[in-house]
Amino acid sequence: MRCEIIAIGSELLLGAIVDTNSPHIAGRLHTIGLELLYTSAVGDHEARIADSIRLAMSRSEVVITTGGLGPTVDDMTREAVARATGRALIFDEALLGQIEQRFLRWGRTMTENNRRQAFRPEGSAVIENPVGTAPSFIVDTGRSVVISLPGVPREMEYLLDSAVLPYLRRRFSLTGIIKSRTLHVSGLGESVVDQQVGDLEKLENPTVGLNAHSGVVDIRITARADSEAEADRLNAEVERAAREKLGDAVFGADADTLEGVTLARLAGRGEQVAVVEIGTLGRLSGRLAQADNGRGTFRGGQTKPALDPGADAQTLARDAAEQFGAACGLACVVRAQNNTVEVSVGLWRAGKAGRWARGFGGHPGLAPEWAANMALDALRKALAG
Repeated sequence: MRCEIIAIGSELLLGAIVDTNSPHIAGRLHTIGLELLYTSAVGDHEARIADSIRLAMSRSEVVITTGGLGPTVDDMTREAVARATGRALIFDEALLGQIEQRFLRWGRTMTENNRRQAFRPEGSAVIENPVGTAPSFIVDTGRSVVISLPGVPREMEYLLDSAVLPYLRRRFSLTGIIKSRTLHVSGLGESVVDQQVGDLEKLENPTVGLNAHSGVVDIRITARADSEAEADRLNAEVERAAREKLGDAVFGADADTLEGVTLARLAGRGEQVAVVEIGTLGRLSGRLAQADNGRGTFRGGQTKPALDPGADAQTLARDAAEQFGAACGLACVVRAQNNTVEVSVGLWRAGKAGRWARGFGGHPGLAPEWAANMALDALRKALAG
């Protein structure tokens, strides 16, 4: 069963707002086994919206639009859906009554332009919106269905879960599920990870894909199955294979973060960490403070504007441990000069010092995040022995 999403609104094309609705819908569609093939965005232009819907209907059984259902002149989804499906646009008195009742409950006066929201394509099924003023609707052409949802995220999310997903399950007799598991890898570049798990990326079910960040690579494993238990089993088999190939480079999965895993290892040993950083914009301290959430494993951090010519990363790490009374000191230094960026990490723990240095070849603006990940990974691996 194929599906696609069309986000509607010129503000999306202008870069004024970021489309968060499409990713949310995509994630929820997986829970009922629907395969998403395309997402697109189109501005507030009736003919172009209609063209986008026609194209989507030609290749997918389920088309979900989001946005363009408000009361203003530039809200054109109703007209575009009617045009794309060859239907008249009708005025629904019952729908107007529902909208009027909502305004009464809210103690607000309904303006005349809200009457626009009582129009819908002929033959469409109304999805009542109890959390907003924009009623949604479904047009079933027999071959495919077009479902139009509001652009306001709160309203869209409510209607998607309460009405749309149950409808799609019934309409297409959906019993399956698509479920993903994401492994997180640090200390290895994307090309190295690809070399290690390339055979897994050729699988058809589960599918395996990579996504590189600044110093972290995600391995996404996605299974299609008739039940959640079966999807979990399929994903677990591939996860075991990936972990065997990559070893301790895999630091966690799904919601795990590098800083959270590292702090958990410290806490398990009854140790604490303090940091000093230069040229990182405070990324390392900020991430550790958020992950620690006041538990005390992260003792504190210091951000310095420049490196003392007489100090190195190991000395800085030792000084941080002594200053904050922590068992571990961690220093992270980013040096940028002559169009090159070098990252130095120093670690002080149990009276022993370590230092690592690497050149950074990416955009300089990404160096702080990359450096923070390098420092956290060094501490994580030191704790693992």
